[in-house]
Amino acid sequence: MVAQAPVIISASRATDIPAFYSNWFFSRLGKGYVRWRNPFNGKDCFVSFTNTRFIVFWSKNPAPLVHNLHILREMGIGCYVQYTLNDYEKEGFEANVPALQHRIDTFKCLVDTLGEGSVVWRFDPLVLTDAVSEESLLEKIDNIAERLRGYTEKLVFSFADIGSYKKVGKNLMLAGIKYKEWDFESMLSFAETLSGQNESWGLKLATCSEPIALGQFNIEHNRCIDPELISRLAPADAVLQNFLFNARTDGGQRKHCGCILSKDIGAYNSCPHGCAYCYANTTPRSALANYHRHNPENDSIL
Repeated sequence: MVAQAPVIISASRATDIPAFYSNWFFSRLGKGYVRWRNPFNGKDCFVSFTNTRFIVFWSKNPAPLVHNLHILREMGIGCYVQYTLNDYEKEGFEANVPALQHRIDTFKCLVDTLGEGSVVWRFDPLVLTDAVSEESLLEKIDNIAERLRGYTEKLVFSFADIGSYKKVGKNLMLAGIKYKEWDFESMLSFAETLSGQNESWGLKLATCSEPIALGQFNIEHNRCIDPELISRLAPADAVLQNFLFNARTDGGQRKHCGCILSKDIGAYNSCPHGCAYCYANTTPRSALANYHRHNPENDSIL
């Protein structure tokens, strides 16, 4: 069986490890490896933590991380959190995420624990429907931005691309959600207004894996596995700094992704948040069933 020993771990684009598999993850970290299955060819490989110097977490509810972060400090492993903090409460698009205020409180708690810059705010994706307009999305972002003042320095967002994921469109229709696709003009108008609002917040604005160029509105292309941020957060780690100096872009990601090379250890179709627009699950029901079959003693999520 193939084995890898990556310097940077992504945990995870494919599922919410902090929210639902945090105990499993830290148990595996202590045991030194996980088993990961390639979703495209079905082959397993071992991922060793021997060389791991940094972890990027992705989550909509990273509260379970908080009481385990001391383990990373003791092991000399750095981290930051890509925190997707949306507001689709009224619409019910994210069926099983905690209340917005709870998630905002978690955001602040993580910043207090990890430090400035260690929690990246994502409003991702921006979903347009017959009931959710550009204007209402801008109001939602403004509300969260005001409540996160002093706790975030960046906002990352993406425009929901339903047409590229047939299962997403199908799941939205089954849920009775009449979605709309973004077009070039609507993206530009949204970005222009968002940029104007940002004069009050003073955040860095960035898009995730978007082909559209929005530099005229001071919106850059993001690198979610970001060598500059990792370097800033772990300045004394010579091994990591050397890796970052020679790091290359991860060619296994989407065409417009700017992330550097890391190893994702998640599994698709295993996140029970129940988000109606999720591209990582076949259906919310199947993901929930897989979650209930999870054994925290196993060396893999599924």
